[in-house]
Amino acid sequence: MYKHSKAQADISTLPADFIFGTATAAYQIEGAVMEGGRGVSIWDTFSHTAGKTLHGDTGDIACDHYHRWAEDLDLMQALGLQGYRLNFSWVRLQPTGEGPLNPEGVKFYRDILEGCHARGIKPFVTIYHWDLPQALQDKGGWPARETAFRFGEYSALLIEEFADLAADWITINEAWCVAFLGHSWGMQAPGFKDDKLAIRAAHHTLLAHGLALAQFRQKAPQLRVGITNIHSNVTAKTDSAADQAAAAKLDARMNKLFLEPLYKGSYSQDVIEVFEADGLNAGEVAGALVQPGDLALISAPNDFIGVNHYHNMIASADSTAPDGICIEQATPNEQSSWNWPNTPYAIGNIVRRINRDYSKLPIFITENGVTLNDYATPEGLVHDPDRIDYLNGYINAIAEAARDGVPMAGYFAWSFMDNFEWAEGYNMRFGLVYMDYPSQKRTPKQSAYWYRDLIELHKTKEAK
Repeated sequence: MYKHSKAQADISTLPADFIFGTATAAYQIEGAVMEGGRGVSIWDTFSHTAGKTLHGDTGDIACDHYHRWAEDLDLMQALGLQGYRLNFSWVRLQPTGEGPLNPEGVKFYRDILEGCHARGIKPFVTIYHWDLPQALQDKGGWPARETAFRFGEYSALLIEEFADLAADWITINEAWCVAFLGHSWGMQAPGFKDDKLAIRAAHHTLLAHGLALAQFRQKAPQLRVGITNIHSNVTAKTDSAADQAAAAKLDARMNKLFLEPLYKGSYSQDVIEVFEADGLNAGEVAGALVQPGDLALISAPNDFIGVNHYHNMIASADSTAPDGICIEQATPNEQSSWNWPNTPYAIGNIVRRINRDYSKLPIFITENGVTLNDYATPEGLVHDPDRIDYLNGYINAIAEAARDGVPMAGYFAWSFMDNFEWAEGYNMRFGLVYMDYPSQKRTPKQSAYWYRDLIELHKTKEAK
């Protein structure tokens, strides 16, 4: 048994029904890419393209969750997890992005959902976590408006098949990453570097959310639905007008582009100014990117807000940098193998801002975590005290926000286990559970036991 950190987060302010869980994504863990009638996704194509991922790694096997899901759910139960944010693979359920659902895929996910319920774990289903069917990509992908309508149709089929087993749904994971990492920076599937394609993808993923939400309201209004966006804390490096303007522009790109249409029903003038040259139009114009009726769909009321958070950014003006903005991480975390910051106040700033400026809906932290250079000792133990310190700080920060009146509803650590970290392959380890990929052995890390004890502490406090 591990000795745990004595500096536990003060979770006394979190509500009794607060949910502690973990999250995963289908392509990152499932493997079995040629089994069960699964189709081909853009990540299959991208990862099998030379030079796109570290070491040429792919998700072909990943954590073999497709065959080991029951073992994984047993481990979640043993660790006391209250919630599991899982992702349905679009191509496992609808191989080409059109037509009826694949019965083998339906059975697979029904088995998992039933397995969650049997173990006392509450499932939260993410519909889209980046595995667009290649067949839809071949027809234009997210830059094509029709893809949003295919997503709405697909969501309607999911409601019919799974409404009895899943009460909580997240439509889209991180539209920012879908749009910009996939279409502007070229570092994720489908790998384009075109700002005009990126802004089209951004709007159409939001439209897809709206179309899916409309299906949920029509077919199963009892279900709870939201969207998860990645939000970064952005500040200016100095008080100079140039740096303040750089920070405002970065904030428009990272946060306001998604928050404002979702929760205010419009793209603000400063967002239009940043993206107008790439095709984002003010108002709604027939035949333009933003068309009549789009914003009403996008801004229809959700039931909760999903927040993914990893970055705390300092912006300064630099004419030689992309978009004229130099971006630094606030206090880079030397323990992190990605040098991402360990600045818990940043997540507090974000949830307070969303609650103050955009919506009073309950907020779930749907992803938050740190990647470390984890390894198993000869005794088979995995010590990760720096992850405990990270999680402890961020959970404490959201508990402080709850004390201040922000309606915090849950926290999902990223990730349940080490997995295929997209373009970084298997080089980055976010998991609470250590994966030995050659043997597929799962080993809970020190942080997993710490998290188990934190969950039990919250349950004990609320029972008094």
